[in-house]
Amino acid sequence: MTDTLRPTLRTEGDAAVALDPDPAGATLQAAPTTVTGPNTPTGPNTPTGPDPAAARSAVDPERRRRLGGVTWPEVVTLLAALAGSLALDWLVYERIMPFSGAQGFLGAWYLLFLGFTYALGVMQWNRLVVRERIVTLVAWSAGLLLAFVIGDQLVFLAIRGVSAAQHGNFFTQDMSRTSAVSPITSGGALHAVVGSLEQIGLATLFAVPLGIAAAVYMSEVGGRAARPLRTLVEAMTALPSIVAGLFVLGVLILSLGMEACGFAASVALTVMMMPIVTRAAEVVIRLVPGTLREASYALGASQWRTVWTVVLPTARRGLATAVILGVARGIGETSPVLLTAGFTAGFNLNAFSGHQVSLPLYIWNYVRQPYPFMVARAFAAAMTLMALVLILFVTTRLIGGRRPGEASRRQRRLIARQAAAR
Repeated sequence: MTDTLRPTLRTEGDAAVALDPDPAGATLQAAPTTVTGPNTPTGPNTPTGPDPAAARSAVDPERRRRLGGVTWPEVVTLLAALAGSLALDWLVYERIMPFSGAQGFLGAWYLLFLGFTYALGVMQWNRLVVRERIVTLVAWSAGLLLAFVIGDQLVFLAIRGVSAAQHGNFFTQDMSRTSAVSPITSGGALHAVVGSLEQIGLATLFAVPLGIAAAVYMSEVGGRAARPLRTLVEAMTALPSIVAGLFVLGVLILSLGMEACGFAASVALTVMMMPIVTRAAEVVIRLVPGTLREASYALGASQWRTVWTVVLPTARRGLATAVILGVARGIGETSPVLLTAGFTAGFNLNAFSGHQVSLPLYIWNYVRQPYPFMVARAFAAAMTLMALVLILFVTTRLIGGRRPGEASRRQRRLIARQAAAR
């Protein structure tokens, strides 16, 4: 039965006939194909016979090539390179050379690992393929190293700050009635959490509209002032935070007579956040296809209408990323807040009057003290700050994370009601 269903090949003159079994297994159908090749001579004396390449292509089925993934030879190569580099590193670093230290040992091990991987790979594959896999290995190593560093920081903060964060008073009390030797069940960081939210909220309220407006002017409107403005924004991107704090201190507090408060700190944070938002928003707006603008103009829309209804909604996700970058720049700053908002151990809900503390300033003030409970409160405040940043980032991504042209829930409900009414 197997021999009956196996494809065969016979020749008839100058043609090769491939016999394929019928799907039912009853009859054979002949499919004549002419056998030619790039070097096949033609003429009356041309020898006849089947071409081996054509015969193989007619008999063997096509095989799907695997793109990407990891094969067993690659895994074995990586394990062998890992073990060989570790052995050589231990022999040279610990026994032969007068070196010591975990950082140097790990660095030398990684370099030897890359060298062993390249040497073993050249023995098996093409050099171009080996280079590509080495670059992929370096990229994976960098990602894993970054993930390890972040995880190490989270675990370190959790270990040092869980003794204070596990008590509910840390999130419901301030430090107005707590001394340096008070137990961990007294005092908290409620006033610092509220101060951080108010200051970063006001700074975002000022920086995001101004930054997006400047980005729209530079990318959509243009003019003589566009290039100087872009140069100024790029220069302010690298502005030290202490300079922004000194600027607000000199202009608002010393010159205009405003007292140190949360509003002054938010202005200092605005000076730092606005260049980040502007630069990121300009790059995103420039990525919007020009055909969308042309289509809007062809329908009779004005420039501001095109920007408002076409360009900005299309770049919504990128603008959300710009806002995230700006918030990340300002929420962890300490020196501008120290110069412009002062420090207080009490609760102050009014950002326009009186000193107001933030979480970074709270951490900086208490982590330097020689009292274990104060240091524990500082680490618990660091955990709170990271959780607060995560919440803000997720909220911003949810608000601006819809794809271009995707309707919101309210729009979908309106469309459903209109469809039901019809």
